[in-house]
Amino acid sequence: MSEVVLVNERDEEIGTMEKMAAHRYAHLHRAFSVFIFNSRGEMLLQQRSREKYHSGGLWTNACCSHPLPGEDILEAAGRRLMEEMGFKTRLKKIFHFTYKSEFDNGLTEYEFDHVFTGVYEGMIRPDRSELQNYRYLDLESINAGLEDDPGAYTAWFHIAFPLVAKWAGQQWGNIIDLPMADT
Repeated sequence: MSEVVLVNERDEEIGTMEKMAAHRYAHLHRAFSVFIFNSRGEMLLQQRSREKYHSGGLWTNACCSHPLPGEDILEAAGRRLMEEMGFKTRLKKIFHFTYKSEFDNGLTEYEFDHVFTGVYEGMIRPDRSELQNYRYLDLESINAGLEDDPGAYTAWFHIAFPLVAKWAGQQWGNIIDLPMADT
């Protein structure tokens, strides 16, 4: 049984709760999203497994999850990136945001989401229980996909992608200068 860290609107820890209960009762909790680029400026997307408890089969950023109670958020992001996509790379926090999204199955994502980015060029070894597909796409193609078929993407990706794309456009040198991992 996995627990999430409950937080207030300032990301101050106020307790823990079983993950599915937090999603059933719409309690604000700490989360992270990882956006990975290659050296050509393409973003790594994953298509979530259809078996996920919500948003199954939808496209989203490379990795997203929740830190464990007591776990550093950056370490949690790196751990889950390895678990979901099968690689390590250096990550950098670029911003955070809060969002709330209700799903047809009665669950709600209400998250204080820390957004990380990194660069990776190597082999991807995905956990097929987490995702069914992945691909790198240029930002223009992703933007067109969001406009042409918005239902194919997760709720949080609709919010975070424009912010990440804007940041990437302004800060590309900062992204590309992140050392890549030797994995």
